[in-house]
Amino acid sequence: MLPLRSALAGLLRQEDLGGCALVSAFWLHKSAGRVMLNPLRLSPLSFSRRTVCGLSATRCGLIQRKMTENGVTSRRGKVLTIDTINPSVKKVEYAVRGPIVQRAVQIEKELKEGAKKPFTEVIKANIGDAHAMGQQPITFFRQVLALCSYPALLDDPSFPEDAKSRARRILQSCGGRSIGAYSASQGIDCVRQDVARYIERRDGGIASNPDNIYLTTGASDGIVTILKLLVCGEGRTRTGVMIPIPQYPLYSAALMELDATQISYYLNEDSCWSLDISELRRSLAAARQHCNPRALCIINPGNPTGQVQSRQCIEDVIQFAAEEHLVLMADEVYQDNVYADGCQFHSFKKVLFDMGPEYSNTVELVSFHSTSKCYMGECGFRGGYMEVINMDPAVKEQLTKLVSVRLCPPVTGQALMDLVVNPPQPGEPSYTTFLKERSATLNVLAEKAKLTEKILNTVPGITCNPVQGAMYSFPKISIPERAVQEAKEKGVAPDMLYCMKLLEETGICLVPGSGFGQRDGTYHFRMTILPPTDKLKVLLDKVKEFHQHFTQQYS
Repeated sequence: MLPLRSALAGLLRQEDLGGCALVSAFWLHKSAGRVMLNPLRLSPLSFSRRTVCGLSATRCGLIQRKMTENGVTSRRGKVLTIDTINPSVKKVEYAVRGPIVQRAVQIEKELKEGAKKPFTEVIKANIGDAHAMGQQPITFFRQVLALCSYPALLDDPSFPEDAKSRARRILQSCGGRSIGAYSASQGIDCVRQDVARYIERRDGGIASNPDNIYLTTGASDGIVTILKLLVCGEGRTRTGVMIPIPQYPLYSAALMELDATQISYYLNEDSCWSLDISELRRSLAAARQHCNPRALCIINPGNPTGQVQSRQCIEDVIQFAAEEHLVLMADEVYQDNVYADGCQFHSFKKVLFDMGPEYSNTVELVSFHSTSKCYMGECGFRGGYMEVINMDPAVKEQLTKLVSVRLCPPVTGQALMDLVVNPPQPGEPSYTTFLKERSATLNVLAEKAKLTEKILNTVPGITCNPVQGAMYSFPKISIPERAVQEAKEKGVAPDMLYCMKLLEETGICLVPGSGFGQRDGTYHFRMTILPPTDKLKVLLDKVKEFHQHFTQQYS
């Protein structure tokens, strides 16, 4: 007790305690083996909440800090601190909603509060959120969802009969005929059947088993679930997963969270972001020196790069996966977003089965789709599916168990997924409107893809590959050495400095290429092509003007 008594006495000698003889009022006692300090025999609670004999709050805090340093009050410390949370979480980065976007939100608030800026609005082109950018929903989809949400509308004559028929079928498959009930963990049975039939139509009659279909909370949920199944081992046996660079940051973030090893393979920017098998072999050989590669991820059409892989490329990838004994993960959420002449979407499953039993009976493939992209853009409903091919039955049981832990995907998202794979058919009342809306949305996206490439390529120092598909452009930008050095001094990537200045000066919110990965010494940004055409033109003109000014400023 002597060190503590001496510390207190020394502390009190340094303070003017307003004439109170508090030194004599403090006493020490032991409780449950701990030494405690109590002023004027007050309870610990009352001591922590009162100012004693004129002792100021500041000086009371000084005493409390001194007590904490001596281990007296440490029992009140936080269980969760930045030093005690899961270390893998701290390593996770997700550039799509990173510092640039957080600053954009702050600027929007500042504008609403009357702050003066060199612009009047923030134009967000950082994320593939179609409806937030003004894209209108498909009428038939929203009609059926409204009917499912409020079944009394089934008696409303203003709704078409095919919408009512779809809604009744979905409701009949729900517990209590309500989309507010849980579904089976793997998803509503009739929806999985419709997904299987959709895949069969898409792939020219190749059979699809509903038992191999898992409905998911967007494609992201399915991707992370499969990664969880894959990750095991320690040290050199720890699971490694091959992902493209540039990549969608979901992959790197999920691998970091799972403490798995990211194996980067680079897409060929000089060949419109094509995939080179020799690069896959280089990447795999290097990775086997420090981990156990078990899976290969492909994003087709590409995010953030907008490329559409050729059929020959897909065949080569499948052969590579077979030779190297890798699970194939095919992210195909942009399969309807193909714009460039001569490009066509080929599903990995169709190509796999076209290659014959040597591959179709052995290669383990998981493919993913979503309601969030294509012409639907229904990101908020979080609907999606994955199809597993050639998965070991015992592993499939574990997969089913794993998805059951989260009970089920959102039932509204499942209902929407059903409408995507089972839309109005010729002869049905809603078919003409549906086809018109779908075609209009995809045609506008194709026009904006060409517009983006055309305007960006007029800017000295910006090089943009054709946006063959998906919803993004990923142009290369030249950054002067002075700007590179300034970024280094500030501890940020050069394209982060570029994009932050772009935001502050123009209100344009893009994502730096460093958030997606890129070859050393190259710089990019990712932008969506989703803003309305008039706003997209404004955005591109501002980027053009800013880049010229930025280059002059740092030259």
